[in-house]
Amino acid sequence: MQFNIPDTGQKRVVIVGGGFAGLTLARKLSKSKKFQIVLIDKNNYHQFQPLFYQVAMAGLEPSSIVFPLRKVFQNNKDVLIRVTKVKSVDPVQREIHTDIGSLHYDYLVLAIGADTNWYGNEQVRANAIPMKSVSEALYLRNTIFEDYERAVTAPNAEERQHYLDIVVVGGGPTGVEVAGSLAEMRNLIIPKDYSDLDRREINIHLIHGDPRLLNTMSPQASEQAEKFLRELGVQLWMDKVVKNYDGKTVFVDDGSTIRADKVIWAAGITGNTVEGLPEAARTRGNRLKTNAFNVVEGTENIYALGDIAFQQHDTPWPNGHPQVAQVAIQQGKNLASNLLKMEKGQQPSPFKYRDLGSMATIGRHKAVVDLPFWRFQGLFAWFTWLFVHLFAILGAKNKVIIFLNWVWNYLTYDQSLRLVIKPWKRTSPES
Repeated sequence: MQFNIPDTGQKRVVIVGGGFAGLTLARKLSKSKKFQIVLIDKNNYHQFQPLFYQVAMAGLEPSSIVFPLRKVFQNNKDVLIRVTKVKSVDPVQREIHTDIGSLHYDYLVLAIGADTNWYGNEQVRANAIPMKSVSEALYLRNTIFEDYERAVTAPNAEERQHYLDIVVVGGGPTGVEVAGSLAEMRNLIIPKDYSDLDRREINIHLIHGDPRLLNTMSPQASEQAEKFLRELGVQLWMDKVVKNYDGKTVFVDDGSTIRADKVIWAAGITGNTVEGLPEAARTRGNRLKTNAFNVVEGTENIYALGDIAFQQHDTPWPNGHPQVAQVAIQQGKNLASNLLKMEKGQQPSPFKYRDLGSMATIGRHKAVVDLPFWRFQGLFAWFTWLFVHLFAILGAKNKVIIFLNWVWNYLTYDQSLRLVIKPWKRTSPES
């Protein structure tokens, strides 16, 4: 297989990754008609990561938070989509090597994002459930409801408990939102769907290796998030670290253990990697060190954006920018502007992050919002969270579907998405 990319005489910008950074850059550059843009991703769709947990908790269909990359650019012949994995980069020859062949670039942009950080614990990796993709969220949804079905027919209370109890590791936004959703499901849905189960038997544990939740947000947000979770009945293990998980038992650093068949791992991320880049450019968290213009250290015409980029020039962020969507989007816009400037012989502009704030939702009418000059929690924060995320979703159809799902869920405390949909596998005639 080959890329089959025509030579149009335009400068070729190869973008690896169709997340917030890569997609923003491609959309901005595509309007100029000055570049041939090749957008590469291992999937043929863009994923809206902030709502993965709602897919996992059966609040939204998977299709409502993804958007086909080809549909974004179906009327623009300057953008070519290729679905493959990048194996390595050759900065000298200005080529990338992938599963479908090699491709020359004039500008290479790495927006490859981050994956779950297992901190080197392979046993945890083999047994815990991550949530960094739609497919992982769907797997978690299947696992939760399959275990509820098993619990209904369990022969005794001890075995039933194994299927019911859930441990969430990590008290950042993802962990807090997952734990809150699980608690609401237990309190509102289980009595309806599983009347022969006692919801009081379902224990939801949140283990966090810091004295306070949401430790990148304000103390007020952390305090309120903890209050909300305790009100929902989540058991909090603060300033504790998971040392191991063998698929049946969680081992905590204070010597405690928790018996659970399901552990959701939301304890951190680490950058995705690609071979061929200078080793000196790699830094903690597998991020790539860049200058003020997002050029990867020790290279020319290779840029890093989003979660994978590590910049220290922006003095308020000495440890690198937060790995959130707004950083990725703003970096994508800035690089698009800079590439256009350089083609005109103008000087590029350094990246300056404008912090628009952060937020997390814990449950119905329970959310926390930190804006640069205003912090608030509760009902208004919850509606703010809904509005911001609905506005950010790609596609009018997706916005309508999500809005209708949210309204229906709000009015009825119910959803009809609690389905166990298993991937089909071909079987041999002998089986």
